[in-house]
Amino acid sequence: MKKFLISLGVISLSVVVFEACHSKKKAMTEPTANTATNPSTVSYAVNMKSIVAANCSPCHIPAQGGNKKALDTYDALKANINDAIRRIELNPTDMGFMPFKHAKLSDSTIAIFKQWRDAGMPE
Repeated sequence: MKKFLISLGVISLSVVVFEACHSKKKAMTEPTANTATNPSTVSYAVNMKSIVAANCSPCHIPAQGGNKKALDTYDALKANINDAIRRIELNPTDMGFMPFKHAKLSDSTIAIFKQWRDAGMPE
């Protein structure tokens, strides 16, 4: 009986661990992950707008009280994309690092900025 309970516990734990690692769940938490394999799908409306809203607010969003260079519109981000990429690639200890007082953006998020620029910055 003791062996049965131990086996049941191990099986239950394995199911929980494997369920947490399920690829479908990961895909749902990273909606822009597909852009790494298909850069033609990167656009301002689908990818960039939400990334900027999540990582650059409120400082660069005037409607939220931001008083830094506005990056809340397609035209504003397009005009400043090279500077934005340069600054998000810096290390947190470097002068000019963005996002200020936050963790460095992931490599995959930085890659989306570059893919958008390299694709011609589609709306």
